[in-house]
Amino acid sequence: MKVHPTIIMTTQTEFSKRPEVTVDTMGKVHNPSGQGVAAFSSKKKTTNTDKSSSTHQPQKQNDHETRKIEEGSARRNITRKKTDSSTTGHYDSRNKKHGGAGKGKWVGGGNKHSDHLTLLDDELPLDENDPLYVAEEDADPSSYVLSSHETADELRISGAGPSAYDADNDKAVYGPMLTCAEFKIRVSDAVREYFDSSDADEVVRCIDEMKCREYHPEVVKRAISLGLDAGPRERELISRLLACLHPNPLSDDCLELGFEVLLDSMDDLVIDIPDAKAMVGSFLARAVVDEVVAPAFLSNRNNSHPGDCVVEKAVQLLSREHCTARLEKVWGPGDGRPVSELKSAMDQLLKEYLLSRELDEAASCVRELKAKHFHHELVKRGVKIAMEEDGRDHASKSSSLDAMAALFKFLVQNSIVSEFQVAKGVQRLEKILPDLKLDVPAAPSMLDEFETLAREQGFLHIPSPKA
Repeated sequence: MKVHPTIIMTTQTEFSKRPEVTVDTMGKVHNPSGQGVAAFSSKKKTTNTDKSSSTHQPQKQNDHETRKIEEGSARRNITRKKTDSSTTGHYDSRNKKHGGAGKGKWVGGGNKHSDHLTLLDDELPLDENDPLYVAEEDADPSSYVLSSHETADELRISGAGPSAYDADNDKAVYGPMLTCAEFKIRVSDAVREYFDSSDADEVVRCIDEMKCREYHPEVVKRAISLGLDAGPRERELISRLLACLHPNPLSDDCLELGFEVLLDSMDDLVIDIPDAKAMVGSFLARAVVDEVVAPAFLSNRNNSHPGDCVVEKAVQLLSREHCTARLEKVWGPGDGRPVSELKSAMDQLLKEYLLSRELDEAASCVRELKAKHFHHELVKRGVKIAMEEDGRDHASKSSSLDAMAALFKFLVQNSIVSEFQVAKGVQRLEKILPDLKLDVPAAPSMLDEFETLAREQGFLHIPSPKA
């Protein structure tokens, strides 16, 4: 829409003829009530003009004094000293006072260029006049470390020697090196690793290195509690571990106290594991058969806690005929089976593999054995069976040896059999090679061929005897 220019000129002319429209009355003409319109007085305008004109003038000595801008107003001219935004344009924090020497500040003898400077974080000498100063404890504070165990102070005051030495802090330690919570975490990690490696000696070394004899009863509780959550193989390993830990590092008192702590916490275990009472009873009976716990412990516990179903279960298992032989297999034949049964199962699966050549089926059978600690026997018997299958004379290429090498390569790649177990099995074969040579005259050359294949395929890393 186009506006005619005569209309605009008329409007401007009429506006200029209105004498009441001025700078002071412009807001009131369009808004007669004046509500919501800030009307500036000539006094306020004059004040703003004076401020703008004095912006670039040098500041006087009393410019930073707090004063009122106008009478009846609560506003003050509060500004930061030496950091006025009108003069500098930004806040300069370098002029801010940091106080005295704070944490990590260097302090000297009054002169900032002094050569004798020390950090406040460093340990300052103790004041003998301090009301909290105790001469017998604080005379040489670097000679000991306070421990979390309540008997640490008693050992130190009694004159007993330190139980360990903390190399990180360069101080002797009285009492355990760790807190009870830290000890439980490390024991749990060691037991879980033991489930994979079946190396009880490593657990013994781990407990000895922690140097926490005051917490040794917790080993029994933590180990059995983890065994309850696992399968029969792990429970059998726990029973064997308790036999390895006795009498060193776990004494008779530690083991009995550990079982007492475990029995006292049965109400909590039953919530997560309904069969916990029956399994703990089996652990307790097996410990008596292995001579880890004395039979008198059961009678004493029965007298102090009559009607304890866990103790009654253990007594019932020990009262059966041939209880010793039965409790040696209390966790079933799958894991506590004798060595002869394991060897028979290995021979069967290896012969079936040479007929079918199915790697997945053979790997599944090896897993079901649940005998990682005995896989060296699997390697030994596998290579021996392959030699016997190829015949007494070694004239052509051995197809059975190639198939056996492919099997062990598959098992190592899938983390079913470790390289250590393969190397141990080959070393055992080398020891019985003279006897094996009577049945298979070409056994030495066939064993060399298998070792060559194993090194080429990357699952055997022991050096060649010819090298």
